[in-house]
Amino acid sequence: MPSLLEIYNLSFRHPDGTQALNDISFQLREGEELAIFGPNGSGKTTLLLHMNGILRGEGTIRVEGLEISSRNIGEIRRRVGLVFQNADEQLFMPTVLEDVMFGPLNLGFTAAIAEEKARHALAQVGIGDELLNRPPFHLSAGEKRRVALAGVLVMEPKLLLLDEPTTSLDPPGQRALLELLRRVPQPKLIATHDVHFASSLSERALFLEKGRLVADGPLDEIVNRFDWRLRS
Repeated sequence: MPSLLEIYNLSFRHPDGTQALNDISFQLREGEELAIFGPNGSGKTTLLLHMNGILRGEGTIRVEGLEISSRNIGEIRRRVGLVFQNADEQLFMPTVLEDVMFGPLNLGFTAAIAEEKARHALAQVGIGDELLNRPPFHLSAGEKRRVALAGVLVMEPKLLLLDEPTTSLDPPGQRALLELLRRVPQPKLIATHDVHFASSLSERALFLEKGRLVADGPLDEIVNRFDWRLRS
């Protein structure tokens, strides 16, 4: 099966000199789900931000064989959808419907087609008509997460990146999000501390420490090796 995502020798240093990523290489194949574990500050979010070109370090990243570069960054961002840890960072239009229409309108679709696509994406994540004209900041945390995801899915990406997707969600909200993500067909990379959530979606995991990829393998083996599970 061909590789959907290829990362070779990726390194990144913050402007203050901190080495955030150090010589990371791995591949993700079509149809695969991948969890990314590691302590706070290990580089999980920084790694995700490289996969759709928000950050640019040294090394090579390819999505479906297309190398990330300034020339093709628009196409890369259509192929790779990122849902941020804080959904409020993605919700900025006056209404839910307008927020999800924003992407298609930017691609040049007419308002009518953009609205049709937005309504379909919102229905896909379980957002009903009663919320379409509501300001996003009036939504619950779970509803915000769904609208943010709809804003990514409406672009029909090939790959989904999710940064700490269970943050601010209560247990029912986490279960609802898990069921939703199980129905979404795109391969996913999930940066999380939540082993139960990750293991419900993925069988493979990476483990980062201080910007280095120190393990890549079956999720249960990674969890046991690094004692990455809550104890009763």
